[in-house]
Amino acid sequence: MRVCSLLSGGKDSNYALYRALREGHEPVCILVARPRTRDSWMFHVPNVELALLQAEAMGLRHIARMVEVSGVKEREVEELWRALERLHGEVGFEMITVGALASRYQYKRIERIARALGVEVYAPAWLMDQEEYLRKLVDEGIRFVITRISTMGLPHKLLGVPIGPVEVEVIIEAARRYGFNPAFEGGEAETLVVDAPHYRARLGLKATPRVLGDFEAELVIEDAWLEWKEQLASSP
Repeated sequence: MRVCSLLSGGKDSNYALYRALREGHEPVCILVARPRTRDSWMFHVPNVELALLQAEAMGLRHIARMVEVSGVKEREVEELWRALERLHGEVGFEMITVGALASRYQYKRIERIARALGVEVYAPAWLMDQEEYLRKLVDEGIRFVITRISTMGLPHKLLGVPIGPVEVEVIIEAARRYGFNPAFEGGEAETLVVDAPHYRARLGLKATPRVLGDFEAELVIEDAWLEWKEQLASSP
């Protein structure tokens, strides 16, 4: 099927597009929504512009677009709908990929938009066990870093560190102890994918961790670039 991917830069939207590609669907558009406020109910906010760099890493920058939305509850949903409506008229996609895990607020609104456009929703991680999902991401080669922490118990030392099997177990253990969602569906943390099996290049980052409070910290990204895998493999 011809798919339009909602891409935020985080692990979940990247995983949805990755699975769609694995299943043989054809990406015809990538839409990145950038809220004007930091407290959007609907969209990922930190470093969302780097989703365009991810699209370039996939070889899909030519089909990627960014749309600014207000960040105001419900109004931003209407703005997304209008942007998708325009894209649907231009490229005729049949399915929308979305990185929804358990948020019915987000999923139901995407479902409503899809129904209005006459297309399907593709959410491969929807209602998956959160610990199983986190392990599956790493097992399938999705490499991400945590860019923001907003919960008690998640170690600040994980900021900016590529999350592998060892780090996943640290996150799961902390989530069990402190009661937060290990896949961060409740906004406990934000992530940025730096490599994946469908990436032709991985993201390089120049970044500095910054502690904002006892339970809050962020990764300040000063620069980001692509490191092409073919060049890395051929270098001595």
